[in-house]
Amino acid sequence: MEGLGPFLEVLIGGLLAGVLYSLVALGFVLIYKASGVFNFAQGAMVLLAGLALVRSLDFLVAKGLPFEVAVVGALLFAGAIMAITAWLIERYVLGPLLNQSEMTLFMSTIGATFIIEGAAQMLFGSDVYPLQLYPTDAWIILDEVFPGGILISKLDVWGAVIAGVLVAGLAAFFQWTRTGRALRAVADDHAAAQSVGIPINWIWFVVWLIAGLVAVVAATVWGTKLGVQFSITFLALKALPVLIIGGFTSIPGAIVGGLVIGAGEKLAEIYLGPYIGGGIEYWFAYVLALAVLLVRPQGLFGERIIERI
Repeated sequence: MEGLGPFLEVLIGGLLAGVLYSLVALGFVLIYKASGVFNFAQGAMVLLAGLALVRSLDFLVAKGLPFEVAVVGALLFAGAIMAITAWLIERYVLGPLLNQSEMTLFMSTIGATFIIEGAAQMLFGSDVYPLQLYPTDAWIILDEVFPGGILISKLDVWGAVIAGVLVAGLAAFFQWTRTGRALRAVADDHAAAQSVGIPINWIWFVVWLIAGLVAVVAATVWGTKLGVQFSITFLALKALPVLIIGGFTSIPGAIVGGLVIGAGEKLAEIYLGPYIGGGIEYWFAYVLALAVLLVRPQGLFGERIIERI
């Protein structure tokens, strides 16, 4: 029992940390599922959302508003910023490139990344801004079973609850609403969707807006965890193995991929790190993703693509 307690603590901590990766991966999945575009700018969108949120929150609190009211106002402001960003991207980046190749659209999101990063820091500053929206202490559970108990971060639990609600809501949206079905049709074939009267420009705005709102939610959690700073943009790189394992088109797959990556990283760091050297958490996820690619290229929950010639 002595060794089981630490193992469970590492495993649970890894699973909960993996859910935080999934919050970022959800934005990628939404846009890819609905438009067939791999959005490299999702990390920059989280940065923009976080900066808009924390700076507006500081402003409203300084004006004497109660903290809860200021939080609501800051969330609304950040949501408005992401709506404007979604419109600008659709209007000036993706709209002119309609029916172009996937590689062309992907390259356009790389350009959008640098524009969003620069604009975000120019408008809201480039310092590290602390954000405290969730409790950051921990629970100690099962202390009567294991010596010292098992430590569970309250922030990670909040992130898991939020991710679960998002996944349920988004899955229902894509499955049961007319707009959700239209989003899926656009991803399958832009030209065919246009021919049956689906407004591509409006659909792309909606999906980028939803991804932007998901970025706001991710920013609340990651901003509380790390502070709102430029390094948040690199979450895009951490989310990539999550996408590969879960599948680029699966919303539940984003959660499962995050769980696999989070648990795998923590367990490998603790139990393999002493034997093969430090820094294993930086590359283990990519090795795991490569292994999945070799066995199942579309990911665990991705849709198998069959092209007829």
